[in-house]
Amino acid sequence: MDKMDPKYAPLFTPWKIGNVEIKNRIVLCPMGGTSLFGWMEPNHFDKEAAKFFIERAKNNVGLIIPGIAPLKDTIGGRWLWQNKKMFKDLKPFMDEIHETGAKLFVQLTAGMGRSWAITDHLVMLHNNPVLAAIAKPIIDVRYQSASPSVLPSRWSDKVTCREITRKEIQDIIDAYAKTALLCKEAGVDGVEIHAVHEGYLLDQFTLKYTNKRTDEYGGSFENRYRFATDVVKAIKAVCGKDFPVSLRYSVLSKTKGFGEGAVPGEDYVEVGRDMEESEKAVKYLQDAGYDMLNADNGTYDAWYWAHPPQYMPQNCNLEDVAHIRKFVDIPVVCAGRMEPEVGAQAIADGRIDAMGVARQFLADSEWITKLIENRLEDIRPCICCHNACFNMTHYKGVANDQSITDASHIARCALDPEVMQSKKYKIEPAKKVKNIAVIGGGIGGMEAAIVLAKRGHKVTLYEKDNKLGGIFIAAAAPSFKEKDRTLIAWYEREIKRYPIDVKLNTEVKDIASLGADEVIVATGAVAKKLPIKGAEHAMEATEYLLGEKQVGENVVIIGGGLTGCEIAYDLYLQGKKPTIVEMKNDLIAVTGICLANTSFLRDFFKANKVPVHLETALKEVLEDGVMVADKDGKTFKIDADSVILSVGYNPAPLAPKGKNVHVIGDASKVGNLRTVIWQAWDVAMKL
Repeated sequence: MDKMDPKYAPLFTPWKIGNVEIKNRIVLCPMGGTSLFGWMEPNHFDKEAAKFFIERAKNNVGLIIPGIAPLKDTIGGRWLWQNKKMFKDLKPFMDEIHETGAKLFVQLTAGMGRSWAITDHLVMLHNNPVLAAIAKPIIDVRYQSASPSVLPSRWSDKVTCREITRKEIQDIIDAYAKTALLCKEAGVDGVEIHAVHEGYLLDQFTLKYTNKRTDEYGGSFENRYRFATDVVKAIKAVCGKDFPVSLRYSVLSKTKGFGEGAVPGEDYVEVGRDMEESEKAVKYLQDAGYDMLNADNGTYDAWYWAHPPQYMPQNCNLEDVAHIRKFVDIPVVCAGRMEPEVGAQAIADGRIDAMGVARQFLADSEWITKLIENRLEDIRPCICCHNACFNMTHYKGVANDQSITDASHIARCALDPEVMQSKKYKIEPAKKVKNIAVIGGGIGGMEAAIVLAKRGHKVTLYEKDNKLGGIFIAAAAPSFKEKDRTLIAWYEREIKRYPIDVKLNTEVKDIASLGADEVIVATGAVAKKLPIKGAEHAMEATEYLLGEKQVGENVVIIGGGLTGCEIAYDLYLQGKKPTIVEMKNDLIAVTGICLANTSFLRDFFKANKVPVHLETALKEVLEDGVMVADKDGKTFKIDADSVILSVGYNPAPLAPKGKNVHVIGDASKVGNLRTVIWQAWDVAMKL
């Protein structure tokens, strides 16, 4: 630790949860998909997750909390405690974890209630009694979404969640105790209860807007928190008072109503847990037996607090978590875009006890080691995109629009394909060293060049501009994209670590002239052109983002996809007055983009009264605005000083795919960083 900047020293002091000592103050927070017991399939010891945690344990993490372990299998419905082999396999893994000096708590979940991310296919099962009965032995959809009261699903306006029965509650409490005891016997250091947090099932019981019960689990404060307190009492009764039990906890719900969160700085009426109740709740939960609070904010109705996209401030939950720390004697962990410098200072000041970090561990397994060795510039940053780790998508009229593959394999990483899929993506030495030309120095081209160089190939990277980054330079331009800009800088440094011949200011016209054994075309995409009268009065999204053209006070953005919405957000932050025009019935109505990201933008525009015209088509661009038509065909003018077109891109490959010519990224099919980087690996691993 001699090289480490002293300001990070508070992160590397020991602390205790109950009688269990943790070597440092960095907690690897749970992420769905990283469960040691598997994820959606029948529970088993997940070797991919085990490998993930061992690697991070060897890289100096203090406390590991894997992703949620359902007490009852999602598929098949068997109770976890009935699977004795699972815990037999767990024991040697725990020995391996302990050899590194790390500790590990298993997070156990009662379920998700109305927050269960139901898909359109499951909606059909849920709403058809005959089909539901047939499917029940495989997947019991009505059990998975059962809630404290009859409630609307967060994900589908076609689903009403049934009220969970008292017997089901007692079975869950019993399962918590039995499973916790098996964890203890397997050498697990503690368990974490999931969760009075993020609007999951236990949290739905605590919140007035989701709990309308009239039995002992509804009504008064004590009744609403009874489920959570019954759980810890049951665990302590069988595991003893010294076996640590943590609670995943949301300080504030930050929620205005069903499907509507409160964005930072907004003046709103809290329908969930407010600070007055939270101050009382944390003491009540501590007195019931909880040994730690693993805390942030939010519900699935305000999901961006617990899963912050780039638009959320860094350290967004710290002030609220630090406040409730004053009301308890047990340690409190704070998560939510935490920055090590800020976390270290908060720990030094006694405001929190440890810093919770999740997705940065996906983007770079060695980030703590690099921090210790004072190699911060070598840390690949998490850009909060959720493209691979949690890309559950929802927009008007569509439930969770996510593929089965993605649903069953969350906790992967857009930036690092090896994460949680190491059998598919791996670096292996090339059987025959080749001269390979990569045309295009954007993210896809750089990633392909690095993978090829790691495999031993001789690589030349051609870029027509005077710097690397491609279209991502424009994407990273807004003020809130600091992590994107850090990623470009990381790539520029990473390229220099390998014998890659980089030729800037070199536009390739004829690939045959390169004399390469293989050619990778990564020339990206070009903006779509609208055949609209007056289009010459508008500017392209990239022209705005790169500062090539300036905008006035009132700006109309044509296109309410992700880029258009991010431009509108950027303009608003600058004090401009943006207006969005979108043909679809919702903003960002596409698959692959997490609801946490999209709901922030939708809620932000609503809270800040940014005009959004849905189901509205552009008819003409004028010198002083646009003419548009609504869904009924009614035309009207929107006044504007500037018009920005953000209507998507078309692939622009320099050459088509052919023998020894491979087209990747947006040049093949327009996507996102995940599709670009993973495809770079798909091709580069095979050459």
